[in-house]
Amino acid sequence: MKQARPIAITGGRLVLPDGVREGTLRLVDGRIAGVEEAARDGDEVVDARGRLVAPGLVDFGVFAIDKPAFRFGGITRAALMPDQSPPVDLPSRVAHIAKSGKPDLWVHPLAAATRGLAGESLAEIALMRAAGARAVATGRRWIGDSGTMLRLLQYSAMLDMVVIAHGEDAGLAAGAVATSGEMATRLGLAGAPAEAEALAIARDLALAELAGGAIHFRQVTTRAGLELVRAAKAKGLRVTAGVTPAHFMLSDLATAEFRSFMRLSPPLRCEDDRQAVIAAIGDGTIDVIASGHDPRGPEDKRLPFADAAPGMAGAESLLAMTLTLVRDGVIDLFRAFELLAANPARLLAVEAGRLAPGSEADIALIDQEKPWVIDSRMMAATAGNTPFDGQPTQGRVTALYKGGVAIEG
Repeated sequence: MKQARPIAITGGRLVLPDGVREGTLRLVDGRIAGVEEAARDGDEVVDARGRLVAPGLVDFGVFAIDKPAFRFGGITRAALMPDQSPPVDLPSRVAHIAKSGKPDLWVHPLAAATRGLAGESLAEIALMRAAGARAVATGRRWIGDSGTMLRLLQYSAMLDMVVIAHGEDAGLAAGAVATSGEMATRLGLAGAPAEAEALAIARDLALAELAGGAIHFRQVTTRAGLELVRAAKAKGLRVTAGVTPAHFMLSDLATAEFRSFMRLSPPLRCEDDRQAVIAAIGDGTIDVIASGHDPRGPEDKRLPFADAAPGMAGAESLLAMTLTLVRDGVIDLFRAFELLAANPARLLAVEAGRLAPGSEADIALIDQEKPWVIDSRMMAATAGNTPFDGQPTQGRVTALYKGGVAIEG
């Protein structure tokens, strides 16, 4: 799938490093040629009519490839977690997954840190890197053995690969379905203390400093965990952090009706932690907002809350939920697309995520004010387990380009 002729996107508001401004974005041979005053002779002209012209989203850490949902959400690249069946712990599996979404979606497989994701012996990380893995991930689980985690960080540092860690002490969080506190007590749910996150992050930061490696915490959801990340950044450690919309939009009050769509990992936190996440997005402590896309069917969700599988279908609501932060004045538009596209692309070391000359022409046209209601029954995802079911929101992708070629819905 190659771009047939140059495209000039006119009349839109371009999300650029120097601000959001009008201009003509030219796409040539699958790359961004630059921003100009007008289209050139021979260009295919696309009238954006006042819409946002932004980079396609780079979803950092999904658990399933769900093309219709990604198309709806403006996602042109997705980093796939190794928690598959079987786990992504062999070069052959990496190579197969890396080809699976093309040409209209690029899937970047994340190599399993350990064999079978068991947290014991290291997987063949160098061979998986050669096969196309862009980073290493511990999966849904924390590696409890400090020696194994140190070796992982040291080996990954030699390969110049980021380690994506799950920050939750398994010794404290095992069997828990909620965060310890008033809500868990009222509902009679098994809870783990919020400190389980901070303990895991503190240990992994100490090991990352010892190894000189780069570490990314896929979800940091508590005030204590965020303070540790903030201090590590100030110290100069190579650390980044992510979060999903659920943890800045919802608190554990949302679990009051035992609705299993609210069964997430990590579990929803108290309101103070939610506010801390919002502040961390605003001050730059959080580097990535990802969907955590993990569609779960009725067999996994139509169960008592404590028995339901954790996870949410997040790809379709990722952009709209992040735009709420823009409307609330927490971040500006450029920062929103740093979180959704530029920073994830940088962690994956791919030339995408920015409207910059030479970057791949992965482009989303967005009606920023378009109202719609999130409806689990109408979702494009393979399952509609969204915690935002029934929520009115704003912001929809109206057109999507991958490598300068329009992706049809």
